[in-house]
Amino acid sequence: MIEKSISTERMEHVIEVFGSFDENLRLIEDELHVKVTDRDSELKLSGEAENVMYAERTINGLLALASKGEDISSGSVRYVISLVKSGQDDKISQLSGDVVCITARGKPVKAKTLGQRGYIEAMAKNTVTLGIGPAGTGKTYLAVAAAVAAFRAKQINRIILTRPAVEAGERLGFLPGDLQSKVDPYLRPLYDALFEMLGADTYNKYLEKGNIEVAPLAYMRGRTLDDSFIILDEAQNTSREQMKMFLTRLGFGSKIVITGDITQIDLPADKTSGLKEAMRVLEGVEDVAVCRFTASDVVRHVMVQRIIDAYEKYERKKTESTPTYGRQHGRKK
Repeated sequence: MIEKSISTERMEHVIEVFGSFDENLRLIEDELHVKVTDRDSELKLSGEAENVMYAERTINGLLALASKGEDISSGSVRYVISLVKSGQDDKISQLSGDVVCITARGKPVKAKTLGQRGYIEAMAKNTVTLGIGPAGTGKTYLAVAAAVAAFRAKQINRIILTRPAVEAGERLGFLPGDLQSKVDPYLRPLYDALFEMLGADTYNKYLEKGNIEVAPLAYMRGRTLDDSFIILDEAQNTSREQMKMFLTRLGFGSKIVITGDITQIDLPADKTSGLKEAMRVLEGVEDVAVCRFTASDVVRHVMVQRIIDAYEKYERKKTESTPTYGRQHGRKK
């Protein structure tokens, strides 16, 4: 057991790092197996040498973020701990980035992980950006935020959000209502993100004026989309033909962002995912960025990250335990 001290010049930053009712402090103690106490403008850390070292780097990193005005949530604490444990604590300062967009309620939208930061930078620099990764990594949310920011800055005239209407369990023909009400459930996540960024009234005003369009992917065929920010969500469920059709809709002054999770493909087994093929085809093409998120970029409830990790471990274990063709069939060398 060793003990180490951290000087604290600004008590408000310490309060920010500790969180409401010291919930962040308890998290640091539980995750790193240390004891943290506050004595005379100093934090005393005690525990095993390696754990105390991790805790010192974590708290110093969080204090630096707090000094730059960053909100310190439990998710932030967990992410900083993961950076410290993986030897990337020198990158903690990169988490303090520019605001992408301000929501209708005045909340700033910023990158919360290094993966998100790279994604935001890629969307700003490239005409076509692919964001691939698990649920909860902010792929769609940040793309909508970037689209709204570009629209407010008058860099584009329209925001177009689209998704493939893949049938999963129920056929569209058996759902009640007209065509719009049949496809609305597929587009709901896109509506929700726009409502948060713009507010319902502003959204409806721009929708009526034609500045915003939310439609199934099938509606994109035969069109050329100029001066637009176009987002294709759930792209893992596009066919190769649909993906090529979508990419060739790109017009002058437009940007395309394609998001998807290749572990959640709902297509029939005999169909190739357009997203998986596009990742291979477009890799290395000028003005195209392919951003890959991991479980560490998940910014939803901590359980989402744990579930994704558990599935990844299960899939690896299953792959490793699957016999090779030679062993399975007793093939001789």
